[in-house]
Amino acid sequence: MASSANVASLEIPSLKLNDGISIPLIGYGTGTAWFKPSDASGIDRNTVEAVKTAIKVGYHHLDTAEIYNTEPEVGIAIKESGIARDKLFVTTKVMNNTNDISGAIDASLKKLQLDFVDLYLIHSPFFARSDVDFQKAWTDMEAVKKSGRARSIGVSNYLQTHLEATLKTATIPPSINQTEYHPYLQHGNLLPYQARENIATAAYGPLVPETKAKPGPCDSLLENLAKKYNVGVGQVLLRWCIDQGVVVVTTSSKEDRLREYLGVFEFKLTPKEVKDIAAAGEEKHFRAYWQKKFADDDRS
Repeated sequence: MASSANVASLEIPSLKLNDGISIPLIGYGTGTAWFKPSDASGIDRNTVEAVKTAIKVGYHHLDTAEIYNTEPEVGIAIKESGIARDKLFVTTKVMNNTNDISGAIDASLKKLQLDFVDLYLIHSPFFARSDVDFQKAWTDMEAVKKSGRARSIGVSNYLQTHLEATLKTATIPPSINQTEYHPYLQHGNLLPYQARENIATAAYGPLVPETKAKPGPCDSLLENLAKKYNVGVGQVLLRWCIDQGVVVVTTSSKEDRLREYLGVFEFKLTPKEVKDIAAAGEEKHFRAYWQKKFADDDRS
């Protein structure tokens, strides 16, 4: 396996967004395994300790959301970790309160015990019934950025049509679109479109081919590459994204696994290997999230 020693001192590479803000290429997610039901009361110390461990290991890009109900835990973890605010990159998202984005960011900041977030995202496009809905919400997002409550603003789970509607009236374009992305869900022309518009991509669920979609056509290729580079299959999947300039958001409750993932910066795939994984991935379609919003064969 690639070395995981001294990863806490590792300088994690960043990607410069279209507004000049730099985002670390790997982030620690507090959804999925850490998701807390809305009726749950009290602080989940397991989540707090997991985030503190991630920070200690070297993950300074923390990803949360209004809908995860983990913002209070992330805020406490930041405070208890003692890390300087300027060493962190904190992302949160609005979903339930897109009709009051200014109020939503204020509520999130209070829970996080922060004065600002580094990145604020509209969590999904499914609130909108028309282009006007996208445009009004984005105007509200621009106001959040102008007020200093978010250094950068973007979207999540948007398709090209949603971005096009938003860009028609935007004075500040979205800096990034965070979406499920892995070899079995490559979204057709979405990433090339975003590249043309200078909108970065962040991937959640980058490990889906290994964690949720086996067996599949990528299995043997991924295993062979893992052997070649003396890394885990998960690291190969993360590297496949990073080698395309895609930010990755992942998570684990295991410190050793988190350290292992940071080994992704100790090797690179060749351009041919990146293309080979993509080609093998096109032989299967698997969407792990938001299935109810898409037809079974919809690869968008």
